[in-house]
Amino acid sequence: MLKYYIRATDAMKRLGADKDGVVSFEYVIVAACIVAAVAAAFGTGGTGPIVDALSSAISSIGSLVTSAVG
Repeated sequence: MLKYYIRATDAMKRLGADKDGVVSFEYVIVAACIVAAVAAAFGTGGTGPIVDALSSAISSIGSLVTSAVG
């Protein structure tokens, strides 16, 4: 068990010193926030201007992708 603790501690130290790792971790946090916002908007019974705006934007993107592929 101590061996895994030491490995985890070393990995966290390397991640903290590695600027690329920190930036990647920030991207993960931002992506999680975006997923949470979309889930809140499209959750059960989601209605309102946010749902309408996101639905129309997603539909527009879908139709553009379909027309570009086809």
